[in-house]
Order: sequence, then structure tokens, then C-alpha cells
Amino acid sequence: MQSTLTTARQRRQLRARPGRKLLGLDLGERRVGIAVSDDLGMMAFPVGIVDLRHETLDAVATLVREHNADGIVAGLPKTMRGEEGYQAREARAMAEELAEMVSIRIVFWDERLTSYMADRVLEGRSKKRKNRSSGERDAIAAAIMLQDYLDANPL
Repeated sequence: MQSTLTTARQRRQLRARPGRKLLGLDLGERRVGIAVSDDLGMMAFPVGIVDLRHETLDAVATLVREHNADGIVAGLPKTMRGEEGYQAREARAMAEELAEMVSIRIVFWDERLTSYMADRVLEGRSKKRKNRSSGERDAIAAAIMLQDYLDANPL
């Protein structure tokens, strides 16, 4: 009979960083913002988006392979109270679907306020709101979330 309790070692392995080169995903209903870490796993950079109105999660799986990612950090949109609501459940469902397409580990990371921070970055670049692309916002939010994960989980 196998116990449902895990050993301390197993818990550490589950929390351990999934690799050096990571892909960060800001999973939304319309778009997936994509970011990638450098080869040393220290810095995150926005890559772009996958527009789910015209593409599928297969496009994300292709990017995972193109970037030789060791793992995926998926943003988990929690409420300001730290609870998981509808959007978090949708993000988890998308990540499960993606997990069936790739053979690397997916971990979740709190993405609260990353879109707000991405807006502040874009405001600094362009005075006019109409010049800002929401796709660029999603990619920057993914990079902010991934950088937060990298900083909290150094190699």
C-alpha cells in the first residue's frame, strides 16, 4: 500500500526549479504571453504572444521546443487575497492541456499585478495608450512573472 504522504525529499523535488532554461507563460483566454530565460537561467526576456483566436496551444508547444526549454513557469492569476478563482482554474486547465503536448515540467507562479507592472513599463515607452499593443503587454507580463520566479529560485 502506497502512502499519500510524501517524504521531505519528495516535497523538495516537487518545489525544485524545473531547469536552467525556462519559458514563462502568461495564460489568458485570448492570448498567451511568452517569455524566455537566458541560458544561465538568470534573466527573463519577453518573446511575444500566441493569439488563441487564431492559433492553438500547439504553437506554444512548438516554442517550447524551439527554445530548448528545460521547464515552464506558468502564471497563476490569484486574487488579491491569494485565492484561486475562475481565471486560475482556466490557467491550470490550459497548463494541463499543454503538459500533454510537451515532456517537460510545468510549475505555477503567482502572477498578481504583473499586467499592471507591464502597463507601467509600456507607459514609460509611449505616451499614447493607442500605441501600446496588448500583445506586447502580455509578453512583458510573462517576463516580469518569470523574472520574479528566477529571483526567488536561483540555481
